[in-house]
Amino acid sequence: MTQVVMLMLGVVMVTGLKAVKVMSGQKVCVGGPRRPCYKIAYFHDVSSRVAFSEARQICEMEGGALLSIESPFEQRHVEHLLQALRSGAVGGAREAGISDGDFWIGLTRVGGVNNTLVPCAELYQWTDDSEASFRNWYADEPSCGGEACVVMYHQPTALPGLGGAYVYQWNDDRCNMKHNFICKYEPVTSGGGVVTQATGSVVPPQAAMTEASGMLLLYVFIPTIPLLLLILVASGTCCCQTLSRSRLRTKTSTDQSNLWISRTSKPNSMEV
Repeated sequence: MTQVVMLMLGVVMVTGLKAVKVMSGQKVCVGGPRRPCYKIAYFHDVSSRVAFSEARQICEMEGGALLSIESPFEQRHVEHLLQALRSGAVGGAREAGISDGDFWIGLTRVGGVNNTLVPCAELYQWTDDSEASFRNWYADEPSCGGEACVVMYHQPTALPGLGGAYVYQWNDDRCNMKHNFICKYEPVTSGGGVVTQATGSVVPPQAAMTEASGMLLLYVFIPTIPLLLLILVASGTCCCQTLSRSRLRTKTSTDQSNLWISRTSKPNSMEV
């Protein structure tokens, strides 16, 4: 089974909050009861990354939605989150941050690839029904055509293009491509306790953390079921063949024993 690493971390607030270290497998809500919660799903193993529809389904099954970015402030908020993740600011983890890998966000073209009306950029809407018009496209994007789903660039090691570095700006991509993703959740208004981190720092009472349900790990496990079934069938077949051979050897030994008794009983009958 492929190893999946989900890194969840605190957000560096524009207002000056220090980075919060959060254990892997948690959602983080920072900035007050009116601020949404975020969760980053990052896969070190590229083969474990998911398509747009799969990322959307995972977020929704956990009660959230793929990330919608409704203002420049929220864009910077998410950038700080990714910067903290990239620097390895994760509690209890040994990973040295993250490498290249774009992130699905919840922006998609209405009508999909079949909608080729112009201007194309006006056809994109948020999957959580947000009506926010804020956009942060990379230069010459969206290119439209067969690309109807949107990622946030995260390729810090790539050479800059016409629009600068390939980080944090948006690009439309084919919806079946495999990427990391970011979920967004409604603000958490209950709890309210102070959360103490492993480093000894204290998160303000507004920061409430909820453990992830593990749905992502379940999703990664499901594709391995056919392989497990194949192994079970092969093992069962092997056991049946072994048992059949064992029974055949037992029957052969019994027949030989009866033959020996039959041969040795004739002299006795002649003596009588």
